[in-house]
Amino acid sequence: MNENVPNPKALLPILVFLVFYLGCGIYFQYVSPIEGQMGFYVVSVVVAFSIALIVAFLQNRRLTFDWKIHLCAKGIGDDNITIMLFIFLVAGAFSGIASEAGGASSTANLLLNVIPASMAVPGLFIIACIISLAMGTSVGTITVLMPIAVSVAASTGIGTVVGGAMFGDNLSFISDTTIAATRTQDVEMKDKFRVNLGIALPAAIITLAVLVAMSLSGGAAQLDHYDFDLLQALPYFIVLIVAICGVNVFVVLLGGILLFALVGGLTGSLTFATAFSAMGDGTSEMFETMIVTILVASISALVRENGGFAAILEFIRSHFRGVRGGMLGTGLLTMLMDIACANNTVAIVVAGPIAKTIGKDYGIQPTRTASLIDIFSCVAQGIIPYGAQLLVAANLAGIASISIMPFCIYQMILFACVLIWIVLRGHNDKENARAAA
Repeated sequence: MNENVPNPKALLPILVFLVFYLGCGIYFQYVSPIEGQMGFYVVSVVVAFSIALIVAFLQNRRLTFDWKIHLCAKGIGDDNITIMLFIFLVAGAFSGIASEAGGASSTANLLLNVIPASMAVPGLFIIACIISLAMGTSVGTITVLMPIAVSVAASTGIGTVVGGAMFGDNLSFISDTTIAATRTQDVEMKDKFRVNLGIALPAAIITLAVLVAMSLSGGAAQLDHYDFDLLQALPYFIVLIVAICGVNVFVVLLGGILLFALVGGLTGSLTFATAFSAMGDGTSEMFETMIVTILVASISALVRENGGFAAILEFIRSHFRGVRGGMLGTGLLTMLMDIACANNTVAIVVAGPIAKTIGKDYGIQPTRTASLIDIFSCVAQGIIPYGAQLLVAANLAGIASISIMPFCIYQMILFACVLIWIVLRGHNDKENARAAA
């Protein structure tokens, strides 16, 4: 079957995944919860995608089994998929050794000691932004800061920390969402960062202004003195600065690993054995993401061959007009994927290849497509009550995750900012296209 011929039936594997994974997640989260487990993590996403892959193999009997294997191999062997897998490994090792060396806690505590008590909530937002930028993980940032947020600002502080964590997760050079977004669109991280920052920074500034206004109208919070080691915090700032300067991500991550190994040895927080053990644990935590990437690459190859991508393109063409329509369609597609699977990295990996095709079809620059899929997934992931971010925050705070949603101010403002950006940027691109013609 020609991949350019629209065939909605080819999307069945994706539908099977969404129904199975979302259905099981809702059941175990709200209907029959299992004590001590988050509902959307009872059934492994790997199992759900494996079932979807089996469905993909059962489709289109005109193709032989060997040819379908060949298509999967081509999908997995794509340069961007290979690079993505390698970056995931190195990023996992970096995250593991950085955490074991005390970098995250020292950085957070260092920043907490300079916050005025009257500005506790805005200060927590800034700290969450910085920590997540350095760590590249929203869940890790929430875990580090949540006990403090609960003690100083209750629900407002909890929502603030989640928002700041999503800011850094969306922009960090070592975040798995950034890695997935840039590699699926074949763009440089520094280029995507510049485009992304133009949308996320105004949203963060507006959020900060709102939080400052809220703090001025309320009372001062009680902040303690927090212990930190400046030497342990230093590598995070070095890595952040070097990454923003546009140095190759592999160089940045490997350099960060060496810095934390050195600092850990000097401060006594690491030994030879614990350093390598921490790196091993960090890479192990990336295995599921890597397996999902391989499975999604295989499913995407078969869906594309059977005309599934062409069917999505046909739908978007018939409902979304012009550059702005293509941008909005790309964003909403990614957001719906995230709402369905409750994992922003998975949503990006699934939507990425389709978004790349939409970008080519509508004349959208790849850097903008990469930013859009990362931002829309960030908005959805940071506000759904069954996502890991709100579930972890709620668990640590001892409250219901749905009660945090009204305080996710940054995510709401970010959504408004990206919609405004699409309207303005889409108009400029349209005018440029007319001038070029």
